[in-house]
Amino acid sequence: MLSLTSAELGSLLGHIWWPFCRVMGAFLMLPMFSSAHINARTKILFALLLSVVMAPMVPTPPALDALSLTAVLVAAEQVLTGMLMAFPLMLLVHVLTMLGGIVSMQMGLSMAIMNDPVNGTSQAIISQWLLLYAILMFLSLEGHLVALGILVDSFRLWPVGSGIFSLPLQELSLRFAWMFASALALALPAVCAMLLVNLTFGVLSRAAPSLNVFALGFPMSMMMGLVCMLLVFSGLPELYSALATDALKAMLTFVGGTP
Repeated sequence: MLSLTSAELGSLLGHIWWPFCRVMGAFLMLPMFSSAHINARTKILFALLLSVVMAPMVPTPPALDALSLTAVLVAAEQVLTGMLMAFPLMLLVHVLTMLGGIVSMQMGLSMAIMNDPVNGTSQAIISQWLLLYAILMFLSLEGHLVALGILVDSFRLWPVGSGIFSLPLQELSLRFAWMFASALALALPAVCAMLLVNLTFGVLSRAAPSLNVFALGFPMSMMMGLVCMLLVFSGLPELYSALATDALKAMLTFVGGTP
């Protein structure tokens, strides 16, 4: 009669269970995979499938009692590791979302807000538009495949049981500054152009007080804002590709890899 102890069972399941926990943690942050439009059952099944596929490529995990408190803590550690690894990619998407918010405010469209009942958030229309653009552009660049490859390599670079406090958490926190700086750099041409438009209407209101500048300025600001968005989109693919490469490098170096 075949009998397995809890330690032997943990060793057999470890090749699938630990990758599953880390992949599920990454799915909470990765673009598209973290979307609430994908239900939890689909995410779990896809993460389980990936774990089975990558099981032969994962180094031998530590032998732990599957029913012990240590195994629960290690599972939580793997989920947090996956989330922290994919965190730069989540900030990458928010770069364009913030870009849309800045441009909307300059155009006078900050009141045009669209509710997202799935995620429970409200964002400007241009932000939602750029959010979809960021996700589709990330997929077209095959960034999701590169991210999954980094997840597989992470088990070699940062084995199971290595902890999370030894990870460069301070460098990860600096990615917030990277997000704000990148969004401002992308929005700077549009902001400067809209500033010139507002200055022009300010001079016009002083030169011709009888002219209804407010009735004329709002449609002109909106039209110039759309022209600025057209100019921004002319060079956005190359800039977004560079930002995506930087985010994927940050994901790799977070677990001690070399780009």
